[in-house]
Amino acid sequence: MGVRYIVGAMVVNRPHGVLAVDAIRVRRAGWQLLVYAVLLAVAAVMVLPFLWMVSTSLKTLIEALRFPPTWIPEPARWENYLAAWNAAPFGRYFFNSFFIAIATTIGEVTITALAGYAFAKMNFLGKNVLFMLLLGTLMIPGQMLLVPNFITIKRLGWYNTYWALIIPWIASVFSIFLLRQFFRTIPDEFWDSARIDGCSRLRYLAQVVAPLSRPALATVALFNFVGSWNAFLWVLVMTDKVELRTVPVGLRYFMMEMGTDYPLLMAAATMAIVPILILFFFAQRQFIQGIARTGLK
Repeated sequence: MGVRYIVGAMVVNRPHGVLAVDAIRVRRAGWQLLVYAVLLAVAAVMVLPFLWMVSTSLKTLIEALRFPPTWIPEPARWENYLAAWNAAPFGRYFFNSFFIAIATTIGEVTITALAGYAFAKMNFLGKNVLFMLLLGTLMIPGQMLLVPNFITIKRLGWYNTYWALIIPWIASVFSIFLLRQFFRTIPDEFWDSARIDGCSRLRYLAQVVAPLSRPALATVALFNFVGSWNAFLWVLVMTDKVELRTVPVGLRYFMMEMGTDYPLLMAAATMAIVPILILFFFAQRQFIQGIARTGLK
């Protein structure tokens, strides 16, 4: 049995099964349309603050404080970016941020890869207990350790040095956990074959495991770079020299006692976020693969 359609001079019979498939396709298309609409709305909510930041950076202070607010500045004041750059030694701030972020990223990728491989592929006494204790440290708020860490840095003689801004951040429990989960997805047969050929653990990690783990390593590097670039409290506490300050700390310059210069602050913030956007644009594929594939057997 089916449904008869008259198309011109022809009579077409469509079975009930075909109609059911068509109904399922229509329903599926409707759900996909709804999902895309929700994702579009969420994306708009996420993008609006950035658009407002850029818009405010091109306004005068009077326009920025005007109510109701306006989105399009009249006219656009591109000189705000030059004024913001010259208002403080942002050249030095950007150099410090890049240097610290790159140094901590290289150090963290190296150290966490070694630790993650040990927890994933090597057997030693108390491995699981040690790993659980390590994960337990994630529940300790960082602000709670700020004073003990400050005392440690002072006693080491690292206060007002790059060592204080780099060394404490070249290891991360979260990164160790992420790499451990990814390394566990690599078959052990690779190590058996490499060991037959006389390969050492370090060489196997560098030449076999690391190339296979590019998405996870890129994710760790991206997380660390963004965290180091945005670091504010640690840099503020561990340094009091302008020569060692980073971009987030430098943004405080526009918050003065007589009020905040919002256009210049937004212009400086826009310049500060551009390197992160460029980095994510080039690393987004590896980043998404690293998150999606971590923990899958």
